[in-house]
Amino acid sequence: MNGKKVLAIQDISCVGQCSITAVLPVMSHFGMETAILPTAILSNHTMYKKWSYFDFAPEFESVFDAWRVNDIKFDGYVLGYLGSKKYMELSEKIFKEFSNDGAKIIIDPVFGDNGKLYPGFDEKYVQAVREFISNADVIVPNITEACYLADMPVPDKCDIPNVEKLMSKLSALTKGTIIITGVERDGMIGEGIYDGGKIEYVFDEKLPRFFHGTGDIFTAAYAAHKLCGMSDAESCKIAGRFVADCIRATGDNHPYGVQFEDVMKSSLR
Repeated sequence: MNGKKVLAIQDISCVGQCSITAVLPVMSHFGMETAILPTAILSNHTMYKKWSYFDFAPEFESVFDAWRVNDIKFDGYVLGYLGSKKYMELSEKIFKEFSNDGAKIIIDPVFGDNGKLYPGFDEKYVQAVREFISNADVIVPNITEACYLADMPVPDKCDIPNVEKLMSKLSALTKGTIIITGVERDGMIGEGIYDGGKIEYVFDEKLPRFFHGTGDIFTAAYAAHKLCGMSDAESCKIAGRFVADCIRATGDNHPYGVQFEDVMKSSLR
């Protein structure tokens, strides 16, 4: 443990390895003391045919009252699936009231993939995210999310010139570091990193499989290393390799997430 306390703000999917269900164990595995604040509780993630949804927002003020009495503060935040503007406003309240000096805000603006928005999201939500990411020290959108935020069409394949155009447009929305995931080059996949005009890329082998929740796992692993003082490139490299190992460890009969538990277990042997 490095003494830092990080708050993960996103939903709990009771079944399906994503959101807090993935972020909490992964960040803990990499040495971060991880607190959670669920925005909602779902029976399972929304890639299933049916799901139930319980809104936790009405309980937030009671949580805040307890945190004030107990003088609870955080050194960093990792935000993923929020689902509505009210959670962005509540998150901003947390940033202002419950942060230690220098607390870092890492936002994964989860709302789409594969060229389209997830069910239940629209342009109004995207606009709210555009405003919200001005709070961020780091944003971690995938190609689809980056294009929507930058108000650019989502290309079939996003080449390096398009990625750098995206970075330029996103830099007008946030002063934070921009990490675009899912960047492809020469049969490899990785991240484009934009920090104050400096651009770096991290690439690794592209695996021919897709699983729900890998973005959450990547952001959790990246955040754990970044908040420990590693560079963006090194944090991305470690996170990318961790996700790749999780994909390799996952059987074909396990479609609702990756078996990151097996990878974490094997690393302790």
